[in-house]
Amino acid sequence: MELNAIIVKELREKTGAGFMDCKKALAETGGNLEKAVDYLRQKGLAAAAKKADRVAADGAVGAYVHPGGKIGVLVEINCQTDFVARTTEFQTLLKDMAMQIAAASPRYVKREEVLGDEIAKEREIYHRQALESGKPEKVIEKIVEGKMERFYSEVCLLEQAFIKDPDRKVSDIINDAITRMGEKIEVRRFTRYHLGEGVQKD
Repeated sequence: MELNAIIVKELREKTGAGFMDCKKALAETGGNLEKAVDYLRQKGLAAAAKKADRVAADGAVGAYVHPGGKIGVLVEINCQTDFVARTTEFQTLLKDMAMQIAAASPRYVKREEVLGDEIAKEREIYHRQALESGKPEKVIEKIVEGKMERFYSEVCLLEQAFIKDPDRKVSDIINDAITRMGEKIEVRRFTRYHLGEGVQKD
């Protein structure tokens, strides 16, 4: 089928995928842009899964200081080779993640890092809220699960909506980078500084 170059360009801008991958995705989905986006994401996740067992021991540390000098971030992102770590694309990813952390203030990289005590405390609060609102017992657990997902999307970097494209999660951005760069890429750790945080003021 003949594909409109404008649609291919739009799909590339939305996903960051290569020209031929975008053409194939549109061909597979009958030219439907949204279905093509889903097709590429699924493909990207599959590619990322294949690289999950590899060792990412190289990479770089990026820094970002928000204008005004009151918020600063250090973030470490790992990849497999120094060659990829030095590419413009990797450095852009590093900067984007540092800006994400500055703007959205996550406390963890991923949900597996959240302490069990904190999870139990949050669940208890949401359960009590649902009971007090008079919700029937059979829907309370669903309500609690929904609120827990929202909790993770607020405190875990990979679960957050990406500030440059709120329709996508940060994990989608990382998986796209894995697909394009051909290496395992992972956010290892970060530190966010907020001027005066924790200081007792008179």
